[in-house]
Amino acid sequence: MIESHTLFIFFSTALLLALSPGPDNLFVIAQSAQNGRKAGFAVTLGLCTGLVGHTLAVAFGLAAVVQASAMAFMILKTAGALYLLYLAWQAWRAGAVNDQAAAVPALSDLDLYRRGIIMNLTNPKVSLFFLAFLPQFADPRHGSMALQFLQLGAVFIFATMIVFGGLSLAAGGLGDRFRRSPSSLQFINRVASAVFVGLALKLALSER
Repeated sequence: MIESHTLFIFFSTALLLALSPGPDNLFVIAQSAQNGRKAGFAVTLGLCTGLVGHTLAVAFGLAAVVQASAMAFMILKTAGALYLLYLAWQAWRAGAVNDQAAAVPALSDLDLYRRGIIMNLTNPKVSLFFLAFLPQFADPRHGSMALQFLQLGAVFIFATMIVFGGLSLAAGGLGDRFRRSPSSLQFINRVASAVFVGLALKLALSER
């Protein structure tokens, strides 16, 4: 097992990394502002579920395949970029909705949860980051490396949930005020669409 002081350093580092601007926290902010706090929490749970997949990939060697295979990396990042463009189109199409207009069906918590999972799992940079980051805090002298990776992954996910949960509260509260006005709602949807397009381009142009 990993020593407690090492875990504390890792947890502190994970908090800082979760706070630094990146695709996942921008995604949480955009979804929270557009759909509310509850939506942000659902997306956060989805993203963290995706992190479970990346943790398992590192622990059992699957991430090394993505690192070694240019084709696997290209397929994953293309799928992720296309999905983000789809979300951008949905946000743009939503426009402004008021009580008299034909409302766009609200996304369920399950839909938002799935969005988070897909967003995270189709980003190969996360697996490569884990592959580079987790081994720095693991030591073969302390037992199974796979178990240590799983332990570090769990701590990273916990730190991510704390930060992203806070972002959901803040962005969701701000979005609640804007959503009372049709014109403000349209503005939020347009901004969310632009964020998704930006994230798609960032992912599509990323290199290993």
